[in-house]
Amino acid sequence: MRFDGKTIIVTGAGNGLGREYALQLAARGAKVVVNDLGGTTDGQGDDASAAQKVVDEIKAAGGEAAPNFDSVASPESGEAIVQTALETFGSCDGVIANAGILRDKSLVKMTADEFDLVLKVHLYGTFNVARPAFAWMKDNGGGRIVVTTSTASLYGNFGQANYGAAKMGLVGMMQTMAIEGARADIKVNAIAPTAATRLTSNIPGMDADETDPEKNPMSPGRIAPVALALAHESCPASGEIFIAAAGWVSRTALTLGQGVRLDAYSPEAVAQQWDAIRDLSTAELAGDGAKFWNTLQERAGLTEG
Repeated sequence: MRFDGKTIIVTGAGNGLGREYALQLAARGAKVVVNDLGGTTDGQGDDASAAQKVVDEIKAAGGEAAPNFDSVASPESGEAIVQTALETFGSCDGVIANAGILRDKSLVKMTADEFDLVLKVHLYGTFNVARPAFAWMKDNGGGRIVVTTSTASLYGNFGQANYGAAKMGLVGMMQTMAIEGARADIKVNAIAPTAATRLTSNIPGMDADETDPEKNPMSPGRIAPVALALAHESCPASGEIFIAAAGWVSRTALTLGQGVRLDAYSPEAVAQQWDAIRDLSTAELAGDGAKFWNTLQERAGLTEG
């Protein structure tokens, strides 16, 4: 699987997963824009050396790469990241939106600023880069966008209300972008990776220092193949979510139970049927908004007679 002639932007590519994505893309012929502000894991400071080191590593191996040191947290910076790709390599064929920070606290201890900053980096940051990239792809034959969600949003995790909200927001944005990009051959998917990086260094068993995927099952090297497959022009999926961890890959999705039609419109009537309402034993994929609306009409009896 090659990326010759393709330009791929990787945000947050100075360390961890982003670095591994960039290195593997370049090894397969991609021209890579290595974006990283170089801040701390909680979003403070900046250090241009993070992105530059990855660029130097790619070039030393014979690949092509350009650094970008902008934060993803503003629309102007997002435009600048895409412009780096266009001005340096002449195209923007793919984006892997990976940049992120953590400011974990339980809900009652979390400040509005701590909530807001995490959303600005993850949710707004992905939008800020994806929007100009999407616009270019729409006029130039399509492309691939990979957003980064998390099992912390899909299934919940203590102390991560801000992170979970941002990452679940990305699922909604991804599904809409996939619908809007379909006619232009823009495929958009989400990856929910679990790997040993700076952001997970406080979790037991997450050794970020050992990067060999053969020696460390939680190495980013076991996640990168999934991200690359999603970023490749041959990817058949769009609007889907994939979990990747330790070499295990699975699609996950929002599903819809059979549900019930209420005969009486009262909270008591709902309470009497909780078991049937909550039952997912015959659940099916909810599909896109149009499919859901058709299903809703059928099950609510709006299409009868």
